[in-house]
Amino acid sequence: MQKITIAIDGFSSTGKSTVAKQLAKALGYVYVDSGAMYRAVTLFAMQNGFINETHFDSDKLIANLNTVEISFKFNNKLGFAEVFLNDKNVENEIRTLEVSQFVSQVSEISEVRRMLVKQQQQMGKNKGVVMDGRDIGTVVFPEAELKIFMTASAETRAKRRFQELLEKGANVGYDEVLENVTSRDKIDTTREDSPLTKANDAIEIDNSYLSIEEQYKMLLELAEEKISNKA
Repeated sequence: MQKITIAIDGFSSTGKSTVAKQLAKALGYVYVDSGAMYRAVTLFAMQNGFINETHFDSDKLIANLNTVEISFKFNNKLGFAEVFLNDKNVENEIRTLEVSQFVSQVSEISEVRRMLVKQQQQMGKNKGVVMDGRDIGTVVFPEAELKIFMTASAETRAKRRFQELLEKGANVGYDEVLENVTSRDKIDTTREDSPLTKANDAIEIDNSYLSIEEQYKMLLELAEEKISNKA
């Protein structure tokens, strides 16, 4: 059976990763969370003092990008691939609100984007991949057979993210999470290099009132149709 490339773009906290993982598992495809790669670079910048609440030395980050190694290793117990930064498992560390506060700033850096886009294209060169992010359908895989653009209201996304953080034991407030979501939206959509935008041939899905199961079924149907047409 012919394999295709599936690109899922959209705003932060729309649940892209959750449904992308389900879809990849159902199809037997490789799943790549491109956002996790940007989060890993952000964590690296934080660990080395390149970025904090009052300071961002982008030049130092750029100068040290050659020391950043990001990899995904499948965890059989969890059923998905975890993110490793320089051979250390950082899956939980990169999901914190602290990293979320800086990831859009780091993602604006053209040198960071070029490095990660190159790696992402290499990961998907043989097709059979489901990748989610901000610029997958527009920059990484503009020729992807299936492009999805996920959206939802900022309030809905903030509630989902807030609940997710609470379940992980984070000490955060809803207003803080909402501010982070809206701030990231502004940076992601207005940056000069590869801003978040819907590809002309992408299918837009507003999942404000859709369950995870409903989204999964919708995407699986779209994917199977594309695969069938390609056969």
